[in-house]
Amino acid sequence: MRPVTGDFETVLDLFDAVVEAHGDREAVVHDGARLSFRDWAARADAVAEWLITERGVTKGDVVGIQLPSGIDYLVAYQAVMRAGAIATGINPRLGPSEVAHINHVASPVYTFAGPLPELADGDPVRRRVQLSSTDPLAIVWTGGTTGMPKGAWFDHDCLRAMTLGAAPLSAPGDRRLSPLPFAHVGAMTRVWDELEHVITTIIVPSPWTAAGALQLIGDERVTVSQGVPTQYRLLLDHPSFADTDVSSLRVAGIGASRVPPELVAEMRTKLRCPVVVRYASTESCVATGTRLDDTDEVICTTVGRPNGDVELKLEDDSGNPVTGTGHDAIGTVVMRSRSNMRGYWLDPERTAEAIDRDGWLHTGDLGWIGDDGNLRLAGRSTEMYIRGGNNVYPIEVENCLGNHPGVAASAILGVPVEDRLGEIGVLFVVPRPGADVALDEVRTFVKRHLTAYKAPDCLVLVPELPLTSIGKIDKLALQARAHEEAAAWTR
Repeated sequence: MRPVTGDFETVLDLFDAVVEAHGDREAVVHDGARLSFRDWAARADAVAEWLITERGVTKGDVVGIQLPSGIDYLVAYQAVMRAGAIATGINPRLGPSEVAHINHVASPVYTFAGPLPELADGDPVRRRVQLSSTDPLAIVWTGGTTGMPKGAWFDHDCLRAMTLGAAPLSAPGDRRLSPLPFAHVGAMTRVWDELEHVITTIIVPSPWTAAGALQLIGDERVTVSQGVPTQYRLLLDHPSFADTDVSSLRVAGIGASRVPPELVAEMRTKLRCPVVVRYASTESCVATGTRLDDTDEVICTTVGRPNGDVELKLEDDSGNPVTGTGHDAIGTVVMRSRSNMRGYWLDPERTAEAIDRDGWLHTGDLGWIGDDGNLRLAGRSTEMYIRGGNNVYPIEVENCLGNHPGVAASAILGVPVEDRLGEIGVLFVVPRPGADVALDEVRTFVKRHLTAYKAPDCLVLVPELPLTSIGKIDKLALQARAHEEAAAWTR
Protein backbone atom coordinates (compact mmCIF):
# COMPACT_ATOMS: atom_id res chain seq x y z
CA MET A 1 0.00 0.00 0.00
CA ARG A 2 1.15 3.53 -0.78
CA PRO A 3 0.45 6.60 1.35
CA VAL A 4 -2.27 8.94 0.11
CA THR A 5 -0.35 12.02 -0.99
CA GLY A 6 -1.21 15.13 -2.92
CA ASP A 7 -1.52 18.89 -2.71
CA PHE A 8 -4.12 18.85 0.07
CA GLU A 9 -4.84 22.10 1.88
CA THR A 10 -6.86 20.71 4.79
CA VAL A 11 -7.59 17.48 6.63
CA LEU A 12 -10.95 17.33 4.85
CA ASP A 13 -9.32 17.44 1.41
CA LEU A 14 -7.09 14.53 2.40
CA PHE A 15 -10.06 12.66 3.89
CA ASP A 16 -11.93 12.95 0.56
CA ALA A 17 -8.99 11.30 -1.22
CA VAL A 18 -8.82 8.50 1.35
CA VAL A 19 -12.56 7.83 1.01
CA GLU A 20 -12.14 7.58 -2.76
CA ALA A 21 -9.09 5.30 -2.66
CA HIS A 22 -9.64 3.26 0.52
CA GLY A 23 -13.17 4.02 1.68
CA ASP A 24 -13.99 0.45 2.70
CA ARG A 25 -10.82 -0.06 4.72
CA GLU A 26 -11.13 -0.20 8.50
CA ALA A 27 -10.35 3.13 10.12
CA VAL A 28 -11.21 2.32 13.73
CA VAL A 29 -11.72 -0.80 15.83
CA HIS A 30 -13.13 -0.44 19.34
CA ASP A 31 -14.89 -2.80 21.70
CA GLY A 32 -16.00 -5.11 18.90
CA ALA A 33 -17.23 -2.28 16.64
CA ARG A 34 -15.57 -1.47 13.32
CA LEU A 35 -15.78 1.71 11.29
CA SER A 36 -14.55 2.19 7.73
CA PHE A 37 -13.11 5.47 6.48
CA ARG A 38 -16.22 6.04 4.33
CA ASP A 39 -18.61 5.38 7.22
CA TRP A 40 -16.53 7.58 9.52
CA ALA A 41 -16.85 10.48 7.08
CA ALA A 42 -20.57 9.83 6.48
CA ARG A 43 -21.38 9.79 10.20
CA ALA A 44 -19.31 12.91 10.77
CA ASP A 45 -21.17 14.75 8.02
CA ALA A 46 -24.53 13.93 9.62
CA VAL A 47 -23.36 15.14 13.04
CA ALA A 48 -21.89 18.27 11.45
CA GLU A 49 -25.30 19.09 9.98
CA TRP A 50 -26.85 18.54 13.42
CA LEU A 51 -24.32 20.91 15.01
CA ILE A 52 -25.09 23.59 12.44
CA THR A 53 -28.87 23.29 12.31
CA GLU A 54 -29.73 22.18 15.84
CA ARG A 55 -26.97 23.79 17.89
CA GLY A 56 -26.28 26.88 15.80
CA VAL A 57 -22.56 26.18 15.45
CA THR A 58 -20.80 28.44 12.97
CA LYS A 59 -17.29 28.63 11.58
CA GLY A 60 -14.77 29.60 14.26
CA ASP A 61 -16.88 28.47 17.23
CA VAL A 62 -15.30 26.20 19.83
CA VAL A 63 -16.99 22.86 20.50
CA GLY A 64 -15.96 20.65 23.42
CA ILE A 65 -15.56 16.87 23.28
CA GLN A 66 -15.77 15.46 26.79
CA LEU A 67 -15.99 11.81 25.79
CA PRO A 68 -13.91 8.71 26.50
CA SER A 69 -11.62 7.45 23.74
CA GLY A 70 -13.76 5.67 21.19
CA ILE A 71 -15.57 5.84 17.87
CA ASP A 72 -17.95 8.56 19.09
CA TYR A 73 -14.97 10.78 19.95
CA LEU A 74 -13.48 10.43 16.48
CA VAL A 75 -16.83 11.03 14.77
CA ALA A 76 -17.43 14.12 16.93
CA TYR A 77 -13.94 15.47 16.16
CA GLN A 78 -14.49 15.16 12.41
CA ALA A 79 -18.00 16.61 12.74
CA VAL A 80 -16.68 19.69 14.50
CA MET A 81 -14.08 20.12 11.77
CA ARG A 82 -16.71 19.71 9.02
CA ALA A 83 -18.85 22.36 10.68
CA GLY A 84 -15.89 24.74 10.48
CA ALA A 85 -15.56 24.83 14.25
CA ILE A 86 -12.61 24.19 16.57
CA ALA A 87 -12.54 21.03 18.68
CA THR A 88 -11.31 21.21 22.26
CA GLY A 89 -10.83 17.80 23.81
CA ILE A 90 -11.65 17.54 27.52
CA ASN A 91 -10.25 14.43 29.17
CA PRO A 92 -13.06 12.85 31.23
CA ARG A 93 -10.50 12.08 33.96
CA LEU A 94 -9.84 15.77 34.66
CA GLY A 95 -11.07 17.20 37.93
CA PRO A 96 -13.98 19.67 38.20
CA SER A 97 -11.69 22.69 38.66
CA GLU A 98 -9.67 21.81 35.55
CA VAL A 99 -12.81 21.30 33.46
CA ALA A 100 -14.22 24.59 34.74
CA HIS A 101 -10.97 26.33 33.79
CA ILE A 102 -11.05 24.89 30.26
CA ASN A 103 -14.67 25.92 29.79
CA HIS A 104 -13.90 29.41 31.05
CA VAL A 105 -10.95 29.90 28.69
CA ALA A 106 -12.33 28.19 25.58
CA SER A 107 -16.03 29.07 26.04
CA PRO A 108 -17.37 26.18 23.93
CA VAL A 109 -20.78 26.86 22.40
CA TYR A 110 -21.61 23.19 22.81
CA THR A 111 -19.94 20.16 24.42
CA PHE A 112 -20.36 16.51 23.51
CA ALA A 113 -20.65 14.83 26.92
CA GLY A 114 -22.78 11.79 26.13
CA PRO A 115 -23.86 9.53 23.28
CA LEU A 116 -23.96 11.18 19.88
CA PRO A 117 -27.40 11.86 18.37
CA GLU A 118 -28.81 8.97 16.36
CA LEU A 119 -28.84 10.20 12.76
CA ALA A 120 -28.95 8.78 9.28
CA ASP A 121 -25.53 8.83 7.62
CA GLY A 122 -24.68 11.90 5.59
CA ASP A 123 -22.56 12.46 2.50
CA PRO A 124 -18.92 11.44 3.18
CA VAL A 125 -17.48 14.03 0.78
CA ARG A 126 -19.90 16.92 1.33
CA ARG A 127 -18.23 20.26 2.07
CA ARG A 128 -20.34 22.48 4.33
CA VAL A 129 -17.77 25.23 4.93
CA GLN A 130 -14.71 26.52 3.14
CA LEU A 131 -11.55 25.95 5.14
CA SER A 132 -7.94 27.05 4.70
CA SER A 133 -4.71 25.45 5.87
CA THR A 134 -4.24 28.07 8.61
CA ASP A 135 -7.70 27.75 10.14
CA PRO A 136 -7.53 26.49 13.74
CA LEU A 137 -9.03 23.03 14.17
CA ALA A 138 -7.96 21.77 17.61
CA ILE A 139 -7.16 23.02 21.10
CA VAL A 140 -5.15 20.55 23.18
CA TRP A 141 -4.70 21.15 26.89
CA THR A 142 -1.42 20.68 28.73
CA GLY A 143 -1.35 18.10 31.46
CA GLY A 144 -1.61 20.65 34.23
CA THR A 145 1.15 19.12 36.41
CA THR A 146 2.55 22.60 37.11
CA GLY A 147 -0.76 24.43 37.42
CA MET A 148 -4.00 24.86 35.51
CA PRO A 149 -3.83 23.53 31.92
CA LYS A 150 -3.05 25.79 28.99
CA GLY A 151 -4.70 25.37 25.60
CA ALA A 152 -2.26 24.81 22.74
CA TRP A 153 -4.00 25.34 19.43
CA PHE A 154 -3.15 23.83 16.05
CA ASP A 155 -4.16 24.42 12.43
CA HIS A 156 -4.24 22.08 9.43
CA ASP A 157 -0.65 22.91 8.47
CA CYS A 158 0.52 21.84 11.94
CA LEU A 159 -0.99 18.41 11.43
CA ARG A 160 0.48 18.13 7.94
CA ALA A 161 3.97 18.96 9.29
CA MET A 162 3.57 16.44 12.12
CA THR A 163 3.35 13.71 9.50
CA LEU A 164 6.88 14.53 8.34
CA GLY A 165 8.14 13.24 11.69
CA ALA A 166 5.77 10.31 12.09
CA ALA A 167 8.20 7.57 11.03
CA PRO A 168 8.99 4.93 12.14
CA LEU A 169 5.71 4.66 14.05
CA SER A 170 3.72 5.19 10.85
CA ALA A 171 3.80 3.17 7.66
CA PRO A 172 1.08 2.68 5.04
CA GLY A 173 -1.53 0.18 6.18
CA ASP A 174 -0.40 -0.01 9.81
CA ARG A 175 -2.75 -1.30 12.48
CA ARG A 176 -1.75 0.83 15.44
CA LEU A 177 -2.64 0.32 19.08
CA SER A 178 -3.91 3.54 20.70
CA PRO A 179 -3.62 3.60 24.51
CA LEU A 180 -3.70 7.40 24.98
CA PRO A 181 -6.75 9.47 25.92
CA PHE A 182 -8.04 11.00 22.68
CA ALA A 183 -7.96 14.48 24.25
CA HIS A 184 -4.15 14.13 24.37
CA VAL A 185 -1.85 15.75 21.81
CA GLY A 186 -0.71 12.27 20.77
CA ALA A 187 -4.19 11.65 19.36
CA MET A 188 -5.67 15.06 18.47
CA THR A 189 -2.76 16.02 16.21
CA ARG A 190 -2.31 12.64 14.45
CA VAL A 191 -5.36 12.74 12.17
CA TRP A 192 -3.42 13.78 9.05
CA ASP A 193 -0.86 11.07 9.73
CA GLU A 194 -3.54 8.41 10.21
CA LEU A 195 -5.31 9.40 7.01
CA GLU A 196 -2.22 9.77 4.84
CA HIS A 197 -0.93 6.34 5.88
CA VAL A 198 -4.43 4.77 5.91
CA ILE A 199 -3.82 3.56 9.45
CA THR A 200 -6.33 1.45 11.34
CA THR A 201 -6.58 2.72 14.91
CA ILE A 202 -7.09 -0.08 17.45
CA ILE A 203 -8.50 1.51 20.61
CA VAL A 204 -7.62 -0.10 23.94
CA PRO A 205 -10.62 -0.42 26.29
CA SER A 206 -10.81 2.14 29.09
CA PRO A 207 -9.54 1.74 31.72
CA TRP A 208 -6.42 0.27 30.14
CA THR A 209 -5.58 -3.29 31.16
CA ALA A 210 -2.71 -5.52 30.14
CA ALA A 211 -5.13 -8.34 29.35
CA GLY A 212 -7.19 -6.12 27.04
CA ALA A 213 -4.13 -4.76 25.22
CA LEU A 214 -2.63 -8.22 24.73
CA GLN A 215 -5.86 -9.60 23.33
CA LEU A 216 -6.05 -6.78 20.80
CA ILE A 217 -2.41 -7.22 19.75
CA GLY A 218 -3.04 -10.86 18.95
CA ASP A 219 -6.60 -10.76 17.62
CA GLU A 220 -6.27 -7.57 15.55
CA ARG A 221 -2.79 -8.25 14.19
CA VAL A 222 -1.43 -4.99 15.56
CA THR A 223 1.70 -3.77 13.79
CA VAL A 224 2.57 -0.80 16.05
CA SER A 225 2.23 -0.93 19.82
CA GLN A 226 2.49 2.20 21.94
CA GLY A 227 2.69 2.84 25.67
CA VAL A 228 4.63 4.02 28.69
CA PRO A 229 7.18 1.85 30.54
CA THR A 230 4.68 0.86 33.24
CA GLN A 231 2.25 -0.47 30.63
CA TYR A 232 4.91 -2.52 28.85
CA ARG A 233 6.08 -3.95 32.18
CA LEU A 234 2.52 -5.07 32.92
CA LEU A 235 2.18 -6.55 29.42
CA LEU A 236 5.34 -8.63 29.69
CA ASP A 237 4.49 -9.82 33.21
CA HIS A 238 0.89 -10.78 32.45
CA PRO A 239 0.10 -14.52 32.55
CA SER A 240 -1.49 -14.42 29.08
CA PHE A 241 1.58 -12.91 27.40
CA ALA A 242 3.09 -16.32 26.69
CA ASP A 243 -0.03 -17.31 24.72
CA THR A 244 -0.29 -14.03 22.78
CA ASP A 245 0.74 -14.00 19.12
CA VAL A 246 2.94 -10.90 18.75
CA SER A 247 4.37 -11.86 15.36
CA SER A 248 2.48 -9.04 13.61
CA LEU A 249 4.36 -6.31 15.50
CA ARG A 250 6.61 -4.14 13.34
CA VAL A 251 7.77 -1.69 16.03
CA ALA A 252 7.08 -0.83 19.67
CA GLY A 253 6.96 2.85 20.66
CA ILE A 254 7.66 3.92 24.22
CA GLY A 255 8.07 7.22 26.05
CA ALA A 256 6.72 9.64 28.69
CA SER A 257 9.21 8.58 31.39
CA ARG A 258 12.54 6.87 31.99
CA VAL A 259 12.96 3.63 30.07
CA PRO A 260 14.86 1.00 32.09
CA PRO A 261 17.59 -0.79 30.08
CA GLU A 262 16.43 -4.20 31.21
CA LEU A 263 12.92 -3.41 29.94
CA VAL A 264 14.16 -2.49 26.46
CA ALA A 265 16.19 -5.68 26.19
CA GLU A 266 13.21 -7.73 27.32
CA MET A 267 10.87 -5.94 24.91
CA ARG A 268 13.18 -6.61 21.97
CA THR A 269 13.43 -10.28 22.90
CA LYS A 270 9.81 -11.01 23.75
CA LEU A 271 8.03 -8.68 21.29
CA ARG A 272 10.53 -9.62 18.56
CA CYS A 273 10.55 -6.13 17.05
CA PRO A 274 12.57 -2.89 17.30
CA VAL A 275 11.88 -0.44 20.15
CA VAL A 276 11.88 3.34 19.66
CA VAL A 277 11.62 6.19 22.16
CA ARG A 278 9.78 9.39 21.27
CA TYR A 279 9.97 12.79 22.98
CA ALA A 280 7.57 15.66 22.48
CA SER A 281 5.44 18.07 24.45
CA THR A 282 1.88 19.26 24.04
CA GLU A 283 3.21 22.48 22.54
CA SER A 284 5.67 20.87 20.12
CA CYS A 285 3.42 18.04 18.86
CA VAL A 286 6.48 16.20 17.52
CA ALA A 287 10.13 16.60 18.50
CA THR A 288 12.78 13.87 18.65
CA GLY A 289 13.05 10.11 18.59
CA THR A 290 15.43 7.21 18.41
CA ARG A 291 15.85 5.18 15.25
CA LEU A 292 15.06 1.55 14.47
CA ASP A 293 18.73 0.53 14.46
CA ASP A 294 19.77 2.38 17.62
CA THR A 295 21.39 0.39 20.42
CA ASP A 296 19.72 -0.37 23.74
CA GLU A 297 22.02 2.18 25.38
CA VAL A 298 20.86 4.96 23.04
CA ILE A 299 17.22 4.00 23.56
CA CYS A 300 17.56 3.94 27.36
CA THR A 301 19.68 7.05 27.88
CA THR A 302 18.53 9.44 25.14
CA VAL A 303 15.40 10.68 23.40
CA GLY A 304 17.03 10.52 19.99
CA ARG A 305 17.43 13.11 17.26
CA PRO A 306 15.04 15.62 15.67
CA ASN A 307 12.21 14.19 13.58
CA GLY A 308 10.72 15.63 10.39
CA ASP A 309 11.29 19.35 9.93
CA VAL A 310 12.18 19.93 13.59
CA GLU A 311 15.14 22.22 14.29
CA LEU A 312 16.67 21.89 17.75
CA LYS A 313 19.12 23.90 19.81
CA LEU A 314 20.00 24.54 23.46
CA GLU A 315 20.02 27.95 25.14
CA ASP A 316 21.36 29.21 28.46
CA ASP A 317 19.42 31.36 30.93
CA SER A 318 20.30 34.49 28.94
CA GLY A 319 19.02 33.09 25.66
CA ASN A 320 22.46 32.48 24.24
CA PRO A 321 23.21 29.26 22.33
CA VAL A 322 24.88 26.51 24.35
CA THR A 323 27.85 25.23 22.41
CA GLY A 324 29.65 21.96 22.72
CA THR A 325 28.44 18.52 23.68
CA GLY A 326 28.35 16.55 26.87
CA HIS A 327 26.88 16.82 30.34
CA ASP A 328 28.60 20.14 31.04
CA ALA A 329 26.69 21.76 28.17
CA ILE A 330 23.17 21.62 29.63
CA GLY A 331 20.66 24.14 28.31
CA THR A 332 16.98 24.69 27.71
CA VAL A 333 15.63 22.68 24.78
CA VAL A 334 14.39 25.04 22.08
CA MET A 335 12.68 23.84 18.91
CA ARG A 336 11.28 25.25 15.70
CA SER A 337 8.87 23.40 13.41
CA ARG A 338 5.65 24.06 11.53
CA SER A 339 4.16 21.31 13.68
CA ASN A 340 4.56 23.47 16.80
CA MET A 341 1.41 24.94 18.30
CA ARG A 342 0.37 28.30 16.91
CA GLY A 343 0.02 29.59 20.47
CA TYR A 344 -1.96 29.28 23.68
CA TRP A 345 -5.65 29.86 23.04
CA LEU A 346 -6.60 33.49 23.78
CA ASP A 347 -3.43 33.96 25.83
CA PRO A 348 -0.97 36.17 23.89
CA GLU A 349 1.14 36.90 26.97
CA ARG A 350 2.01 33.28 27.71
CA THR A 351 2.30 32.58 23.99
CA ALA A 352 5.01 35.24 23.74
CA GLU A 353 6.80 33.63 26.69
CA ALA A 354 6.78 30.24 24.96
CA ILE A 355 7.44 31.20 21.31
CA ASP A 356 9.95 33.91 20.47
CA ARG A 357 9.82 36.30 17.51
CA ASP A 358 11.82 33.90 15.34
CA GLY A 359 9.37 31.07 15.93
CA TRP A 360 11.45 29.07 18.41
CA LEU A 361 9.46 27.18 21.04
CA HIS A 362 11.03 27.26 24.50
CA THR A 363 10.04 23.93 26.01
CA GLY A 364 11.19 24.46 29.59
CA ASP A 365 12.97 21.10 29.38
CA LEU A 366 16.67 20.93 30.14
CA GLY A 367 18.99 18.72 28.17
CA TRP A 368 22.39 18.13 26.64
CA ILE A 369 23.54 16.65 23.35
CA GLY A 370 26.06 13.86 23.20
CA ASP A 371 28.82 13.38 20.67
CA ASP A 372 26.44 11.03 18.85
CA GLY A 373 23.97 13.88 18.24
CA ASN A 374 21.30 12.40 20.49
CA LEU A 375 19.46 14.57 23.01
CA ARG A 376 19.61 13.62 26.70
CA LEU A 377 17.02 15.20 28.97
CA ALA A 378 17.99 16.58 32.38
CA GLY A 379 14.45 17.40 33.54
CA ARG A 380 12.26 20.47 33.62
CA SER A 381 13.82 23.86 34.39
CA THR A 382 11.13 24.23 37.06
CA GLU A 383 12.23 20.92 38.65
CA MET A 384 15.93 21.75 38.93
CA TYR A 385 16.91 22.77 42.45
CA ILE A 386 20.05 24.37 43.85
CA ARG A 387 21.58 22.55 46.81
CA GLY A 388 24.41 24.48 48.43
CA GLY A 389 25.01 26.45 45.23
CA ASN A 390 25.05 23.37 42.99
CA ASN A 391 22.44 22.55 40.35
CA VAL A 392 20.69 19.22 40.82
CA TYR A 393 18.58 17.74 38.02
CA PRO A 394 16.05 15.27 39.46
CA ILE A 395 15.87 13.12 36.34
CA GLU A 396 19.58 12.35 36.67
CA VAL A 397 19.10 11.04 40.21
CA GLU A 398 15.96 9.13 39.21
CA ASN A 399 17.79 7.50 36.30
CA CYS A 400 20.59 6.51 38.64
CA LEU A 401 18.14 4.93 41.07
CA GLY A 402 16.59 2.99 38.20
CA ASN A 403 19.60 0.69 38.58
CA HIS A 404 19.10 0.24 42.34
CA PRO A 405 18.02 -3.37 43.02
CA GLY A 406 15.54 -2.33 45.70
CA VAL A 407 13.86 0.60 43.89
CA ALA A 408 10.86 -0.09 41.69
CA ALA A 409 10.08 3.59 40.99
CA SER A 410 11.27 6.96 42.27
CA ALA A 411 10.64 10.70 42.12
CA ILE A 412 12.73 13.46 43.66
CA LEU A 413 11.62 17.03 44.39
CA GLY A 414 13.70 20.03 45.43
CA VAL A 415 12.27 21.88 48.43
CA PRO A 416 13.48 25.12 50.12
CA VAL A 417 14.74 24.82 53.73
CA GLU A 418 15.93 27.26 56.38
CA ASP A 419 19.50 26.13 56.07
CA ARG A 420 22.58 27.34 54.28
CA LEU A 421 22.00 24.63 51.69
CA GLY A 422 18.98 26.60 50.43
CA GLU A 423 17.19 23.57 48.95
CA ILE A 424 17.31 19.85 49.59
CA GLY A 425 16.14 16.78 47.69
CA VAL A 426 13.14 14.84 48.97
CA LEU A 427 13.05 11.38 47.44
CA PHE A 428 9.91 9.28 47.08
CA VAL A 429 10.55 5.57 46.47
CA VAL A 430 8.34 2.61 45.69
CA PRO A 431 10.39 -0.35 47.02
CA ARG A 432 10.52 -3.64 45.19
CA PRO A 433 8.71 -6.48 47.00
CA GLY A 434 10.75 -7.63 49.97
CA ALA A 435 13.38 -4.89 49.60
CA ASP A 436 14.60 -2.91 52.59
CA VAL A 437 15.33 0.61 51.32
CA ALA A 438 16.95 3.07 53.77
CA LEU A 439 18.14 6.66 53.32
CA ASP A 440 21.81 6.06 54.22
CA GLU A 441 22.09 3.16 51.80
CA VAL A 442 20.37 5.12 49.01
CA ARG A 443 22.67 8.09 49.54
CA THR A 444 25.70 5.80 49.39
CA PHE A 445 24.40 4.23 46.17
CA VAL A 446 23.87 7.60 44.50
CA LYS A 447 27.31 8.86 45.58
CA ARG A 448 28.93 5.84 43.92
CA HIS A 449 27.53 6.97 40.58
CA LEU A 450 27.02 10.74 40.84
CA THR A 451 28.56 13.74 42.58
CA ALA A 452 27.93 13.65 46.35
CA TYR A 453 25.74 16.77 46.47
CA LYS A 454 23.18 15.04 44.23
CA ALA A 455 22.37 12.42 46.87
CA PRO A 456 18.84 12.92 48.29
CA ASP A 457 18.43 14.31 51.80
CA CYS A 458 15.04 12.83 52.74
CA LEU A 459 13.46 9.49 51.88
CA VAL A 460 9.74 8.75 51.80
CA LEU A 461 8.62 5.19 51.11
CA VAL A 462 5.28 4.94 49.31
CA PRO A 463 3.27 2.01 47.87
CA GLU A 464 2.88 3.80 44.53
CA LEU A 465 3.52 7.14 42.84
CA PRO A 466 0.64 9.31 41.64
CA LEU A 467 0.28 9.43 37.86
CA THR A 468 -1.26 11.89 35.44
CA SER A 469 -3.92 10.77 32.98
CA ILE A 470 -1.23 9.77 30.46
CA GLY A 471 0.98 7.82 32.86
CA LYS A 472 3.57 10.42 33.86
CA ILE A 473 4.53 10.83 37.52
CA ASP A 474 2.44 13.66 38.96
CA LYS A 475 4.99 15.59 41.02
CA LEU A 476 2.48 18.33 41.77
CA ALA A 477 0.56 15.80 43.85
CA LEU A 478 3.73 15.07 45.85
CA GLN A 479 4.62 18.66 46.71
CA ALA A 480 2.65 18.99 49.95
CA ARG A 481 4.20 15.82 51.41
CA ALA A 482 7.66 16.89 50.22
CA HIS A 483 7.34 20.22 52.05
CA GLU A 484 6.24 18.40 55.23
CA GLU A 485 9.28 16.14 55.09
CA ALA A 486 11.64 19.05 54.40
CA ALA A 487 10.19 21.03 57.34
CA ALA A 488 11.09 18.15 59.67
CA TRP A 489 14.56 17.58 58.15
CA THR A 490 17.72 18.11 60.13
CA ARG A 491 21.32 17.50 59.17
